[in-house]
Amino acid sequence: MGSFLKRLAGIDNKKAGMDNAENLEVDNDDKRKLDDQTSENENEWIDDDYEEGQLSIDVYQTPQAIIVKSTIAGVKPEDIDISINNDMLTIRGKREDKEETSNKDFLYRECYWGSFSRSVILPVEVEANKIEAILENGVLTIILPKAKSAKQISVKVREK
Repeated sequence: MGSFLKRLAGIDNKKAGMDNAENLEVDNDDKRKLDDQTSENENEWIDDDYEEGQLSIDVYQTPQAIIVKSTIAGVKPEDIDISINNDMLTIRGKREDKEETSNKDFLYRECYWGSFSRSVILPVEVEANKIEAILENGVLTIILPKAKSAKQISVKVREK
């Protein structure tokens, strides 16, 4: 089993009393086949064509709003999609590199080009019809006004 799956399942050979190879009931050939099969299956759920970067964001609040900021240079406003589903804010977009440069010509390659997204759970309800998104000098600012909070209701517990 791959180390990723072992960590995920909480399996530790030493904890399980498998301190050495003598305790394994599987011979080395079978173990190798199992490891190869596991390595293939670990990434099976990822589509080969799927490549999406994660957008870096700052999220903070004021008494009136939740503010989300992100450096998103090189992206046009029409290439940004912002949506809210229940309490989840999702920002998607695409940054295109218009210059064709061979990989072998790069000395450093740190900038991300292509599709990106980021989802964040909002800590409070917001007024969806009053949300603003502003792109200025490569910084995206999303202002999510907080919904008027209902009065807190106190419930007395009675003994029966």
